[in-house]
Amino acid sequence: MALREQARAWLEAQLGGEFAAARGLGGPGREHEGFELRRAWERALGKAGWTCLAWPEAYGGRAASLADQIAFHEEYARAGAPARVGHIGETLLGPTLLEHGTDAQRRRFLPPIQRGEELWCQGYSEPDAGSDLAAVRTRAELRGGEWVVHGQKVWTSLAHVADWIFVLCRTEPGSQRHRGLSYLLVPLDQPGVRVRPIVQLTGDSEFNEVFFDGARTDAELIVGAPGDGWRIAMATLGHERGVSTLGQQLGFQREYDRVVEAARRSGVLDDPVFRDALVRSWIELRLMRHRSPGSPTAKLYWSEWHRRLGELAQQAQGLDGLIAADGELNDLQRLYLFSRADTIYAGSSEIQRNLIAERVLGLPR
Repeated sequence: MALREQARAWLEAQLGGEFAAARGLGGPGREHEGFELRRAWERALGKAGWTCLAWPEAYGGRAASLADQIAFHEEYARAGAPARVGHIGETLLGPTLLEHGTDAQRRRFLPPIQRGEELWCQGYSEPDAGSDLAAVRTRAELRGGEWVVHGQKVWTSLAHVADWIFVLCRTEPGSQRHRGLSYLLVPLDQPGVRVRPIVQLTGDSEFNEVFFDGARTDAELIVGAPGDGWRIAMATLGHERGVSTLGQQLGFQREYDRVVEAARRSGVLDDPVFRDALVRSWIELRLMRHRSPGSPTAKLYWSEWHRRLGELAQQAQGLDGLIAADGELNDLQRLYLFSRADTIYAGSSEIQRNLIAERVLGLPR
């Protein structure tokens, strides 16, 4: 049986049985939904071999082809399976360790990620650095066989539920910009770490501030050489917009369909100006299918599109969209509010345009 059929059969069986209540839970702006159930789902995925498909078999993967990876993510989205809680470890740290980690690091960290047993978060952004990653000021010093970390990270997604964090920090005193940075693997459950959730527009808290006040990690838990952190960090970012984002587009299609249905119920669909914007959105969604997820323009394109869809979602509800019934946001209201962040996180649109101009088009700074 082809992988697509295997995945479809397994997903239907699980989501129609033990994990029926997990269907459709989670996602941006909704990470609070059924978290413990989704963590159990992560372990079930790992046990059945549906995590880390592209990884070598030696580390629990399937060494799956690109076509098979795409097939799985499409079936996952079609099944309405819950949003993953282990994706940062699987799609960011895991591939980084496969390329740049030591054998000991791969043996220690890859199996628990594949099994869904350890969750990770990403320690890059800082309060005073904005989108300028090279301006990080979190520092670490090697003392007696351990790195001792001081500083602060911000907008750290899922840090409040993660077990570990990979941290870009400055390990050479007096260094500036891209030099003197290192990439450390730091446990979060220790006295030197404090995680403080940030309340979002939606009223939930799925990203956080992380404070390091003498946090410690073993000297061997550095990826690459000391001072080589910028290169490793860029390698991680290179994996950020991978194959899994193709399944994201099926989620976008479901959101679009809900917007159309809401506009039909409210009567807003009769407005020719709204209909014109809706058709334009549909065309742009179709064009998205023809963009490589690794393209320099991909994140800029989908984030701007999704923010506009959020605006349509709010308009589609008419005046009812201005009211949170019983104090609870509905799915379209949540889409509108959280999609405001799409053009900011994972590289703001302004930064994306600069990167495209300088690195792709060769324009001057």
